[in-house]
Amino acid sequence: MVTAERSNGKSEVLTRKDFVSDQEVRWCPGCGDYSILAQTQKIMPDLGLPRENIVFISGIGCASRLPYYMNTYGFHSIHGRAPTIATGLKSSRPELSVWVVTGDGDALSIGGNHLLHVLRRNVDLQIILHNNQIYGLTKGQYSPTSEMGKRTKSSPVGTIDAPLHPLTVAIGAEATFVARSIDTDAHHLVQTLDRAYQHKGSSFVEVYQNCNIFNDGTFADFAAKEVRADRTLMLEHGKPMIFGKERNKGIRINGLAPEVVELGDGISEGDLLVHDETREDPTTAFMLSRMRWPDFPVPVGVLRAVQRPTYEALMSEQIEHAIELEGPGDIRELFVEGDTWTVE
Repeated sequence: MVTAERSNGKSEVLTRKDFVSDQEVRWCPGCGDYSILAQTQKIMPDLGLPRENIVFISGIGCASRLPYYMNTYGFHSIHGRAPTIATGLKSSRPELSVWVVTGDGDALSIGGNHLLHVLRRNVDLQIILHNNQIYGLTKGQYSPTSEMGKRTKSSPVGTIDAPLHPLTVAIGAEATFVARSIDTDAHHLVQTLDRAYQHKGSSFVEVYQNCNIFNDGTFADFAAKEVRADRTLMLEHGKPMIFGKERNKGIRINGLAPEVVELGDGISEGDLLVHDETREDPTTAFMLSRMRWPDFPVPVGVLRAVQRPTYEALMSEQIEHAIELEGPGDIRELFVEGDTWTVE
């Protein structure tokens, strides 16, 4: 627990319960969204912020219910437009902590354009994408992240659309913080959300989230607890890329491509690729975002965390500079400047 300093000068000690609203949580029993909500509520007291300085903004979809369940300010917006509304809020009220809650359909279909621009602008937001590779709220149609050949209500003989990979999209849009976590790994998810908050700029976190009604077990091949150690790569900054229950496998670069190797027989940790999340060149982060099971372990953790001026800071500096050059301005003069005429 951390003491939060309120705007009226008073301080208060908040707990997880203080961030739980009085609304009944209405997701399907067993949905991965419950875990994401629980870990989000758990981390809130540690931010040291009063509840009135925290805002959750969502679009449309199962994930979009989350603001109702947070005892903070919230905004349930329209399909795909949460990043736009969040940009406006953060630009006008930069002291607020603004979180965007979205899903793979909401963010990457109708909201794809908005997501690209909020990332390239580096608005200081935490964007949490719940990825279950399906449209859950509308009852089981394939989404932009569904795999090729996926049979759903809208693709009864299998989708022929190539899927989007959220982290690859984010890195391509020059996001300064890109990470991945799993709904069933509560400890790692809490750590990842905290890292996202600490970063200054657009933080993009993909959470693999199970939809047990319309796409149950879609990540089980690598995310299930009993196989996770052998089939995921837990990224740690400054450390070699090692994985496996016995910590006996790793990733090294062969030419321009990654490959899985076993330690021993002349191969040591010194031969492995060392993770550097702060590298400005996004080549390695992009490579990690493309690694898929069963050819590779699935990377989990922070892929990229680089520093760049935030959009709202640059905007504030630009406004201050304009005022220095031109004065504070006058709205009436603006309306009447130039050619004017009277209509009788």
